[in-house]
Amino acid sequence: MTADHHTPLLSVEALSVHYATDGGETCAVRDVSFRIEPGETVAIVGESGSGKSQSMIAAMGLLPHNGRATGRIAFRGDDLLRLNPQALRTLRGAEISMIFQEPMTSLDPLYRIGEQIMEPILRHRRVGRRAARARALEMLRQVHMPDPERQMRAYPHELSGGQRQRVMIAMALANNPSLLIADEPTTALDVTIQAEIIALIAELQRKNGMGVIFITHDLGLVRHIADRVYVMHRGEVVETGTVGAIFERPQHPYTRALLDAAPRGRKIPVAADAEPLLTARGLRVSFSTGRRRIEVLHGLDLTVRQGETLGIVGESGSGKSTLARAILRLVDAEGEISFEGQRLDGLSPRALRPFRSRIQVVFQDPFGALSPHMTAGQIVTEGLRVHRPAQSARDRDEQAVLALREVGLPPETRHRYIHEFSGGQRQRIAIARALILKPRLLILDEPTSALDRMVQKQVIDLLRDLQQRHGMSYVFVSHDLAAVRAVADRVLVMKDGTLVEEGPVDQVLSAPDAAYTRALIAAAFMDVA
Repeated sequence: MTADHHTPLLSVEALSVHYATDGGETCAVRDVSFRIEPGETVAIVGESGSGKSQSMIAAMGLLPHNGRATGRIAFRGDDLLRLNPQALRTLRGAEISMIFQEPMTSLDPLYRIGEQIMEPILRHRRVGRRAARARALEMLRQVHMPDPERQMRAYPHELSGGQRQRVMIAMALANNPSLLIADEPTTALDVTIQAEIIALIAELQRKNGMGVIFITHDLGLVRHIADRVYVMHRGEVVETGTVGAIFERPQHPYTRALLDAAPRGRKIPVAADAEPLLTARGLRVSFSTGRRRIEVLHGLDLTVRQGETLGIVGESGSGKSTLARAILRLVDAEGEISFEGQRLDGLSPRALRPFRSRIQVVFQDPFGALSPHMTAGQIVTEGLRVHRPAQSARDRDEQAVLALREVGLPPETRHRYIHEFSGGQRQRIAIARALILKPRLLILDEPTSALDRMVQKQVIDLLRDLQQRHGMSYVFVSHDLAAVRAVADRVLVMKDGTLVEEGPVDQVLSAPDAAYTRALIAAAFMDVA
C-alpha cells in the first residue's frame, strides 16, 4: 500500500512546540520526528494531552499567538515552518487538509452548512457557485448525510454532533487533498457510520494516492486502517513500528498499558425493589424548518430507577441527544416527565430551578459547553455559586480541588482557561462540574467520546464508584457499546426517533432481537477477540 518515493510526502524532523504562559514557557511537543509516504496511512496514538494534535496544528501553521515551533516540517521537500503565510494558505484546504476534533468550534454558527463546504471549493478550484454547490452536495452524499439537500440549508446548531463531524469530513475531502490530517475524525460518529467514513477515505486514498495521518485514541480503528503507528506520551514519541509489530509485540510499557486499557467489569446490579426516580411517557419533540415541521422523537417511554444506569444507543441523528434534552426540559416536548414523583413538564423555568441541582448533565461537546472567559476552577464551582450561594469562596475552592482530583486533573489546573486544555481534559472538567453538586440523576451525553482509552477506563471506573457511593442514577447516551456494557443496567436502542429495542444490557448486547441492533453490535465489537 505504501508508495516508494525518494522524497516523503511529509517529513517531520526534530519538531518541538513551545507555549509562552504566565508561569514561563512550556513544551508541548519535544523533538518529534516522523514521515508519511503518498498512499500511506500513519496513526499517531497516545493519551489526551500527549502532543498528538499539537504536532499537526504546528504543521498546518495554526498555532496560537503564544505558540512557536522549531525543527523542520517538509511537505514534498518544502519546509512548512518557513513558508510565507500566503503560500501556506494556498496549500491548506487544497494540498493539505485537516479534519478537526471539535466540529462545533470549527464551523461558523452564522453560515449555512452548504456555504461553509463551498468556501474551500470556491477558494482553491476557481469554479463558479453552481459547480461548487454541486460538489458540496456530492460530498454530503458521500459522507452519508441524511437528506443532504435540506442539510445544505441548515446551520451547525441544527445538526447532531455526528452530522457536524460528517460536514467537517466533507469539507476536508472536497478538494481531493494529497495529505489528509484526521484529528479524531470518527469520535462523534456511531460505529456503522464510522465504518462507512473509513471506507470512503480508503477509496479516495486508493484513487488519488492520498496520504492519511490519523490522530486517534481508537486503537481498534488503528488496527484496521494503519500501515505504521507512532505512540506519543508527554510530548515525545516513545515507540514506532508497523501496525502488526505495535499490536503484537509492543516494546514500551506505555504502549502495553495503552493496548490494555479498555472498559472492563460490570456495574453492580440495581436492587430489584428500587423505586423509579425518573419516568417519561409519550415524549414527542418536533422542530420547524421553514414551512416543514419535522418530528424527531415519536412518543418515547422510559423509566430510570434509583441507583440504575439506563444506556441509550443508536446512530448519530437517531434522537439520543434530543431525548436527553427533552428530559432536562432544554427543548420543548410533549408528554409527561416525572422526577422523584413530581411532574416537571408543566413547571415554569423558575419552578424548575430547585431541580437543576439534582439533575445534572455532561454535554458531548465540552468546548462549546464551557465558558472561555472562566478558569477551570470557576467553571467547576459554577453550580455551587448558583445553588449554594452561602458557601464561602474558600469552601468552593476546596471542593473544586477535590472534584478535579476525582476526574484525574491536578489541583493547579483550576487556574487555567479552557483553551489551555486538550479535548479530553476539557471533558473531564465538564464531568467535574456536574459531579460537584452530587446530583441524584446525571445525564451523560457521549461523556467519553472525546477521551482516550486510558482516560475512558478511568472515567467509567469513576462513574461506577461514585454511583455506588452516592446512589446516583445515570442516563448514559453513547455510541460506544463497550462503555455502555460496562456501566449500564438496561439499554434502549434508538433509530430515527423511535425505540427499536429495550432490555437488560447483557441480554440486548448478547442476544439482540432487532436486525438494527445486531448491525450496531457487529460494527462495535469487531475487534473483540
